[in-house]
Amino acid sequence: MTEPHAARVAAVASIEVSGDDGVAVAEPPARRARRAPRSDTRIGDEAAFVLHSYPYKETSLIVDALTRHHGRVALVARGAKRPRSALRGVLLAFQPLTIAWVQGGSDLRTLTRAEWLGGLRPLRGEALMSGFYLNELIQKLLARDDPHELLFDAYLQALGALSHDQPAAPALRRFEAILLREAGYGMQLETTVDGLAIDPAELYRYLPERGPMRVEGSDAARGETDAIVVGKTLLDIDTDDFADPVTLGQSKRLMRYLLQHHLAGQVLHTRRMVLDLQSLEEGVAR
Repeated sequence: MTEPHAARVAAVASIEVSGDDGVAVAEPPARRARRAPRSDTRIGDEAAFVLHSYPYKETSLIVDALTRHHGRVALVARGAKRPRSALRGVLLAFQPLTIAWVQGGSDLRTLTRAEWLGGLRPLRGEALMSGFYLNELIQKLLARDDPHELLFDAYLQALGALSHDQPAAPALRRFEAILLREAGYGMQLETTVDGLAIDPAELYRYLPERGPMRVEGSDAARGETDAIVVGKTLLDIDTDDFADPVTLGQSKRLMRYLLQHHLAGQVLHTRRMVLDLQSLEEGVAR
């Protein structure tokens, strides 16, 4: 990112308060209530990514965006579908933007400007599906208007890896671990539920609301097998080390298990789509 762009991203949002637009009315027969002054908060030069957008009325869009300092925000992009709109062709997923908006009396802000910063190549193929998966996770697990700068940086890092054709699996596992932590579901990775240090060579069953519990080899097949991992996998996740193929495989199953638990029945459509595509490819191969 260039210095001018970085300066815009780091700019502090300005706040403007409008004056009183109400008018007092004479006494009899009744006194009309005085309208409260309207306060508009203007946010400018905020780093953001579009997570999802959909049509609104005839010419506008509703945009769900992830921002660095304000978390997930809902924005109405008025007239964005018009051919000559400055917003047309800019509000694309997986591309770094700076945006500005005005927030009045509702949770739906009015987008006033969006500028493409560049720096990431378009996602294609498997990387594109991985990007949609990240976006869906954020939308389902992260509450609106809850800032998470660390998560924003992790998302940017994951997109950077995907756009430069780096292996998707380590990037996804890193992001999933950070998202769980930022959403309030942080994993206990250094000690067991009993407070004992994790042994790299032992087997552990991860209990979503408590943490890892040591299990004997003969008991490992009982219960949810996706929750069973060796201690080294837990320690590798804690140190962000996914070089070991065993760690990579076990962490994928464990993250899937934990995400399903915390999603509480919500379906991940991107995961379902990937499984359907894999089944189709296998059928064609036969």
